[in-house]
Amino acid sequence: MKFIKQNIKGFYLIKPSAFKDKRGIFRRNFCINLLKKNKLNGNVKQANISENFKKFTLRGFHYQKHPYGEDKTLCCIKGEIYNVTIDLRKNSKTYKKWKGFYVNDKNKYLIHIPKGCANAFLTLKDNTIVHYYCSQNYYPKAEKGIKYNDKMFNIEWPKKPKIISKKDQLHEDFSD
Repeated sequence: MKFIKQNIKGFYLIKPSAFKDKRGIFRRNFCINLLKKNKLNGNVKQANISENFKKFTLRGFHYQKHPYGEDKTLCCIKGEIYNVTIDLRKNSKTYKKWKGFYVNDKNKYLIHIPKGCANAFLTLKDNTIVHYYCSQNYYPKAEKGIKYNDKMFNIEWPKKPKIISKKDQLHEDFSD
C-alpha cells in the first residue's frame, strides 16, 4: 500500500498494491501496521457499508464532536463516488479547507480521514457501495453535520445531487 499525504494534515490517499493472476485479483484493503507506520490511527471500533441505489445520491457532511471524533478509512467497493473532506480543526493550518477525490472500483483508492474533519460523498453510478473503517463507535448525540452546499466552503461537486436525506437537507451552514 502506498500512502500519499495530502494538503490536509492526517488526510491520505492510499493506493493498494494488487496481485493479479488467472484466478483474479487480491489486494489488502486495510492494514493496521501500515497505518501506524504512517502515524495514522488504525484502531477500528466499527465498520460500515453504505449501499446507494441511485447515482447522484449525496451523503454528508458528517462528523462527530469531541471527544467522540473518529478517524475513517473508506473505499468504494462497487461504483464510483466523489468524496470531499473538510478540515474543521481550528488549530490546523488547513482549517476550513477541503479536498475532493474520485474513488471507484477501478482505481481502488482508499481515503484516510482524520478526526476533526467532516466528510461527504456523491455517488456517480447506480448501485454504489462504500465501505468504512471507523476508529470510534457512532454516538448519535455527538453527530454533527454541515450543508453540502454551504457557501463558506464553495464545494465544486461534479454533478448536482438528486437524492439527499431529510436529515442531511436540514444541516445548517457551518459556524465557528
